[in-house]
Amino acid sequence: MTERQRTIDVNRSDPAYRAWLKEAVRKVQADANRSADTHLLLFPLPERWGIDLYMKDESTHPTGSLKHRLARSLFLYGLCNGWIRPGKPVIEASSGSTAVSEAYFAKLIGVPFIAVMPRTTSPAKCRLIELHGGRCHFVDDSRRMYEESARLAAETGGHYMDQFTYAERATDWRGNNNIAESIYQQLRLERYPVPAWIVATAGTGGTSATIARYVRYTQYDTMVCVPDPENSCFFDGWTRRDPRASSERGSRIEGIGRPRMEPSFVTGAIDRMMKVPDAASIAAVRVLESTIGRRAGGSTGTGLWSALRIVSEMVADGHKGSVVTLICDPGDRYLDKYYSDDWLAAQDIDIAPYTATIESFLRTGVWSD
Repeated sequence: MTERQRTIDVNRSDPAYRAWLKEAVRKVQADANRSADTHLLLFPLPERWGIDLYMKDESTHPTGSLKHRLARSLFLYGLCNGWIRPGKPVIEASSGSTAVSEAYFAKLIGVPFIAVMPRTTSPAKCRLIELHGGRCHFVDDSRRMYEESARLAAETGGHYMDQFTYAERATDWRGNNNIAESIYQQLRLERYPVPAWIVATAGTGGTSATIARYVRYTQYDTMVCVPDPENSCFFDGWTRRDPRASSERGSRIEGIGRPRMEPSFVTGAIDRMMKVPDAASIAAVRVLESTIGRRAGGSTGTGLWSALRIVSEMVADGHKGSVVTLICDPGDRYLDKYYSDDWLAAQDIDIAPYTATIESFLRTGVWSD
């Protein structure tokens, strides 16, 4: 037999690995079955406006944040691609909530987890990562998170999950119980079942991409707005159509805003962006607590501020309808930050004017910056 005629057969399918893989995938999928869908809460507005403002409470996931959905999708994606292997660590660049959720899933399938994060990440989030069996690896400059994660993966033989690249790929944006499909199912019996706007903040950009794609795929008329905090480049990159936009400082609103344009931030799918002062974000979460008794993280405030501004425009134009935004994670992770007057003073943040703006709007229907 000549070399040309010989069949070459390389079989890398180790039965033990395939058995482990099947069990790992089963465990991750079982988590989705166990986790009831998150609630859609009403934020009270004057009845005469004819506008409903909903907040999808993603803080009720088993790991307490919107990132639970993302982490589940990323683990399934990594497992089915053959990237996550038994005994090898999963490594992630994360400012906190994604790392908490990924630590949970790593423990669920029995692999080590290392979170590469800025040294300024809240201690409460670090404790949650460690509670789920993960390890925190700190960097002084948030811009070094990516390269440090890749270095650790190479050094350990593990897998760098890279949420900022794969967030928009790992989630099925056409449905399969993603967050967008869930919102529309929950609005089915409401008086305005198709929202005029959905407001979603961006860290990776995966959530806004999923929602915007689903809206277009299902041919709804909903518009998608992405608010951006201070010290993030997303707003500038989107408005200038500049994929190389960057920011020299990291965001003080944990979980959202990035110093570079991330691969998962799909600019073409977004209808509108707002730049939101950090003081406005923090004022909004404090108003949220005083209004409905729910504490939430700063990213929720960024979204709520923007949603209220959109509602004010609808009131001014005489439009009726619904608006949806998200409760991204619980406020008890940030008691030493967004709920601490000492921290606000140290950061030279004055929330009083923004609190007054919200409270005045809710009384009068007139927005005054």
